[in-house]
Amino acid sequence: MAGFLCRLGRLAFRRRWYVALLWVGVLACVGLSALRAPGTSDEEFSMPGIESQKAFDLMEERFPGAAADGATARLVFVAPDGQKVTATENKKAIEETVDALADGSQVAGAADPFQAKAVSEDGSTAYATVTYKVKASEVTDGSRTALERAADHARDAGLTVEAGGSAMDSGGGPGGVAEIIGVLVAAVVLLVTFGSLVAAGLPLLTAVIGVAVTMFTITLLGDALGLSTSTGTLAMMLGLAVGIDYALFVVSRYREERAKGRDPQDAAGLAVGTAGSAVVFAGLTVVIALAGLAVVGVPTLTKMGLTAAGAVVVAVLVALTAVPALLGFWPNAVLPRAARKGAIRKGAIRKGAVRKGSERGQKAGARTSADNLGTRWARFVLRRPLPVLVLGVLGLGALAVPVTGLQLGMPGDEAKPTSTTERRAYDALAEGFGPGFNGPLTIVVDAKGAAETAETAEATDPKAAVTAISEKIADTKGIVSVAPPYFNEAGDTAVFSATPSTSPTDEKTKTLVKTIRDERPATESATGATFEVTGTTALNIDIAEKVQAALVPYLITIVGLAVILLLIVFRSVLVPLKAAVGFLLSVLAALGAVVVVFQEGHAASLFGVEQTGPIMSLMPIFLVGIVFGLAMDYEVFLVSRMRESYVHGETAREAVVSGFRHSARVVVAAALIMIAVFAGFIGESDSMIKMIGFGLATAVLLDAFVVRMALVPAVLGLLGDRAWWLPRRLDRILPVVDVEGEALSHRPSDADTDTDTGIDADADADADADADADADADATVPPPVATPDEPAKTRI
Repeated sequence: MAGFLCRLGRLAFRRRWYVALLWVGVLACVGLSALRAPGTSDEEFSMPGIESQKAFDLMEERFPGAAADGATARLVFVAPDGQKVTATENKKAIEETVDALADGSQVAGAADPFQAKAVSEDGSTAYATVTYKVKASEVTDGSRTALERAADHARDAGLTVEAGGSAMDSGGGPGGVAEIIGVLVAAVVLLVTFGSLVAAGLPLLTAVIGVAVTMFTITLLGDALGLSTSTGTLAMMLGLAVGIDYALFVVSRYREERAKGRDPQDAAGLAVGTAGSAVVFAGLTVVIALAGLAVVGVPTLTKMGLTAAGAVVVAVLVALTAVPALLGFWPNAVLPRAARKGAIRKGAIRKGAVRKGSERGQKAGARTSADNLGTRWARFVLRRPLPVLVLGVLGLGALAVPVTGLQLGMPGDEAKPTSTTERRAYDALAEGFGPGFNGPLTIVVDAKGAAETAETAEATDPKAAVTAISEKIADTKGIVSVAPPYFNEAGDTAVFSATPSTSPTDEKTKTLVKTIRDERPATESATGATFEVTGTTALNIDIAEKVQAALVPYLITIVGLAVILLLIVFRSVLVPLKAAVGFLLSVLAALGAVVVVFQEGHAASLFGVEQTGPIMSLMPIFLVGIVFGLAMDYEVFLVSRMRESYVHGETAREAVVSGFRHSARVVVAAALIMIAVFAGFIGESDSMIKMIGFGLATAVLLDAFVVRMALVPAVLGLLGDRAWWLPRRLDRILPVVDVEGEALSHRPSDADTDTDTGIDADADADADADADADADADATVPPPVATPDEPAKTRI
């Protein structure tokens, strides 16, 4: 692996113009093709295998032309204090508003609240339901504008008017602000880390290239594969984060090899061969975690996972090819300022003087890196491994405790800021008609064949069967009202709504749905008709239950595959197990923090959370999938350097210090970039996006700074050589991938011929001449100083 990637890096460095043109060509092709493509679809969310989805499918089958997922809007009218909506002037204004709404081109109908009995008992509130011919995602801005214009007419009459419902959802999401914030913070972190504008800009440039290729590809294939706009949001978020991180590690290793005195092409090859190997396996863990989302059985989630996995693959390819190619254009500009100042322009001084200047720069760099903050921290942990381990585990455990009270659901308009009309409409309906009015249950009755299966003659009539079911549900404790049933043309299927006494997110509503379903067999046996409970409230309950059931199989799948992968990478039994346990601690702690803020409301105002409630159903499994992949990134990058030092002859404790010396600063920078990208989404108004951003940022913070920076060295310090133990039989079975680049340690750094890569001296000479011409204005680094190789171990 390391040898192949080294050759790839050297080739990309030498043939940098071809590689650059190749990526420009790919970007141009997918970009131009995307401009002509229909774009991403607006496929509605679905979850096969749950009762609510089956009911929706039955409604679409038995009620052709009236889609179950058609958009609806509710215009809520509230009379001024001391007045009623039934007053002459108020009633007239409401009726004129409803008439205006019914004339819309996408409107199927608008119900007059006075005819539909949609007036509260005290007469203070009324609502008009507007149904549309299209799905919520297909409602145009013109239709929403018409709705708002009609509402203004009633407002002019003195009424308070608010609008809610699925038609009001414009399908927004991040509007680019989060990405801009993330990029700006990443730029600052990179500049501080590298001390060079070019070195800081290169990872940003390559990450943008990778994200652009991914987004254009999503647009190109969106219509054919049914990809929604949400898939693009996730792919952009992850592609940007890992794209910057992967390039960061390659550039950092390149600078390290240059500090050792290697020529630019050699340094690029070694950087891709070593750091690039870590990038490949880190990327594989992310891909495994994201592709594993297919285990949940939600088509939309599967597409999101696979699309994001594709973005990670593109980021890996960019890091392995485009990064060394760009280093070929600016071989010295990415070096630290001290190294650039210590170098002398080509031909200005004799070669001997140049070598002395280089040696002084190397010694200065060695003094700087020998005892940096990373090594001091590693030695501190190694002196006190047990207290650090206990403190870290107890801290993460304490944060994870609130997970025991986790409540899953799908926050609706009640979770939106009070500044939105949807939230105000929700509050007005709850006040006027009761908290359960915002989440009615939809009962779909299939009375086809009732005569053949009924036990009593009274139930042989489909309408009688529907009436019996309606009365039975109306008598259920917790139901305050039942609407008249609506039959299809064949008269064998009916739909009616039942209003609970509690809000959609209340645990009592969940219990109510369970009660209705548990009592169903007796009712169906008596009537001969079958029925199913659906609607937004029941759908959210079913989704939460299915996701909870899928969480354990999903964890077993991705953790098992990742442990096998890390077993091959590190050739150790205990290191992969330690990595998996550390991940579980960090993700449970992060989920606990989400519960504390978004469910329990502690410090909610600091993050702009105006309404607490259940955690989004997909949040836990979403958090597990993404964070697992990113956590394994840091594990691979950090521990692979320890493994490399151990294989090259250092003791187990010395290897931990060496790993921190070379990788701690870069891992910290990578984590800060990830946190910045994810934290940018906390500022979004959408509660679900805010929750995802907070959860991911918290998880990365805990995993990088507590688990990888504290628990990992503590555990490795306690285990010593046993950390790298591998049974001999397993050692013979596992393939050797050489992620630590052991094979590269024996190759000459400035040989006249490159027998290991198949590149002859003439080609190198031509490449060097090209580099000299390209970097004529830059300071050059002299040929490397030959140093003896360190002893190597072939088996642990």
